[in-house]
Amino acid sequence: MKYIDAHLHFCPDSVHFQDIARDAGHQNTREHLLQVCKQNQIVHCIVMGNTDLDENWQQYPDFFSFCVGVDQQALSGNPEQSLARVEAFLQQQRCVGIKLYPGYSHIYLSDPLLHPYYRLAQKYDKPVAIHTGAVANSRALLKYSHPLLLDEVAVTFPQVRFVMCHMGNPWLQDAAAVLEKNPNVSADLSGLLVGRLPIRFYEEHESYLTLLKTWIEYVDDYSRLMYGTDWPLVNIPDYQNFISRVIPERHQQKVFFENANQIYQLGL
Repeated sequence: MKYIDAHLHFCPDSVHFQDIARDAGHQNTREHLLQVCKQNQIVHCIVMGNTDLDENWQQYPDFFSFCVGVDQQALSGNPEQSLARVEAFLQQQRCVGIKLYPGYSHIYLSDPLLHPYYRLAQKYDKPVAIHTGAVANSRALLKYSHPLLLDEVAVTFPQVRFVMCHMGNPWLQDAAAVLEKNPNVSADLSGLLVGRLPIRFYEEHESYLTLLKTWIEYVDDYSRLMYGTDWPLVNIPDYQNFISRVIPERHQQKVFFENANQIYQLGL
């Protein structure tokens, strides 16, 4: 089976990610990531809004696309300059969407400051990917990353395609309600675990697996779910096996490859 990783981070040799990658059984280098992709049939990757994108995106491997990030720095600076920068990226074929970080930026998704970015996404017919759910540092605020907040903007901007990153984990019930209600919202299944899986993981965490499967089944639309990893946070073979246990076999081709190809318009 072929895979598209619809959510990863590409910061090779970053000190911040070195220990994280090591805990997942990997190395945070370009060479190692390319080897992992080849060994695990990952034929395309979508990088989520790395810093220094202006200088680095052209150095991405040929089978990498990216979403341009709109972070706190962009929102607190010159708004016209920020919008112009994002639009310039959206005009590039390899830029397949916009990435927002509401929990880290301390902004509600319905804030008028974000409306111009939604309109840009509609203009170029590219998705807006949004970090939802748990956050990675204590200074981020969970009240801004709750998946229910996506409901209002999905209704206000019905022509914009939104991607709920991490399926709002751990608010899976609320995330499922938003997905079931709004046909213009999809979700990626990245970052639901961290590191390598212990030997007895499936025995000791059976309830979590059941909960995840329950709310995915509630949505009952596997065409709007995408495989992603949040590399380098997870061990790739472990994570492929984990998602295979969550998604029924008859829907795995969609979730692992076809949906990301269509939602992000990769043309593969």
